[in-house]
Amino acid sequence: MSNPILQFGTSRFLQAHVDFFVSEAARRDPAKALGKITVVQTTSSADSRARVEALRAAGRYPVRIRGRRGDETIDTTVECDSITEALHANDDWPLLIERVKHDVKVIVSNTADAGYALFDEDTADLLDGQRTPRGFAAKLAVLLHVRYQAGAAAITLLPCELVSRNGDTLRDLVTGIARGWNADEAFIGYLTKDCVWVNSLVDRIVSEPIQPVGAIAEPYALWAIERQAGMVLPCEHEDIVVTDDLAHYERLKLLMLNLGHTMLAEIWRTRAGSPDMTVLDAMRDPVYREPLEATWRDEVLPVFAALGKHDVAAEYLSSVRDRFENPFLVHRLADIARNHDEKKVRRFRPVIELARELNLRFEQKRLRDALESA
Repeated sequence: MSNPILQFGTSRFLQAHVDFFVSEAARRDPAKALGKITVVQTTSSADSRARVEALRAAGRYPVRIRGRRGDETIDTTVECDSITEALHANDDWPLLIERVKHDVKVIVSNTADAGYALFDEDTADLLDGQRTPRGFAAKLAVLLHVRYQAGAAAITLLPCELVSRNGDTLRDLVTGIARGWNADEAFIGYLTKDCVWVNSLVDRIVSEPIQPVGAIAEPYALWAIERQAGMVLPCEHEDIVVTDDLAHYERLKLLMLNLGHTMLAEIWRTRAGSPDMTVLDAMRDPVYREPLEATWRDEVLPVFAALGKHDVAAEYLSSVRDRFENPFLVHRLADIARNHDEKKVRRFRPVIELARELNLRFEQKRLRDALESA
């Protein structure tokens, strides 16, 4: 078996995003996809183990796309067949070593926040590849060292974790581990100069799993990838955007979608709303909808207009409304309101600071009042 795409993580998000894209691209034109995918479970999760076993047994899984696009209601199921091998890092480490030595051209990951954690038990003696490191970054350090020693070509790494500049961040983590293990400078150069670490932004709500493997997702999807010389992509797809301005897409998502969710949560908290209230409920209630629309219209869109991005932002906002009004998505405001004060700072303050930097003289009262409220 020769799968050029190695994926760390078996989550329903990856099933309905990266793996879905590769499957669709290959179905339309095999030349548009790099090839098949080997997935690797890195945790001890029973759910992940069940997904691995189901993938081994069936070799395909369903993705159900449900939601709104403009005036159209979409409810369709796609059978995905891009994953042809499923491994467990602890059980199949020698096989994984062989895959990385010879077959892999691209590594994709989505290991959540815990994926970038470092562990004291991951020490320099692991570099020989005989034992499985605990941390994801340490696993990469060992696998890339084995590949380097085998004389194989450098590789493209496409992390999908929701971390700012995720490619740069993961590169620095892996390089830091290698330096801490006193790896030779030639290998450090291989990591920093030869391997291509790509920053990207993923955006799709994958609302529910299908057991034992599969997912339910909204129609909207975006994988914005920062252009880099020499990078290899898993496939070509209309929802993959290669850009020289990744910050633009990050700004749209943060200041339209994320800000919108948090503004609804702010109103919900202020009004002591029902614990079961959803985003859809709020969008159907003028008490919530009208202040949210006013915030977007009066306090956010003018900032994008000053950046010369009004039309693009307005188009993206239209897609956000479709997503918020998805009749199939149960997205509770109580869940969105977790860590609310921290989210307000991260999602409201940047648009206020941008307005100040651009010398815009208008009141952003709703955003400022929300930041000042306890």
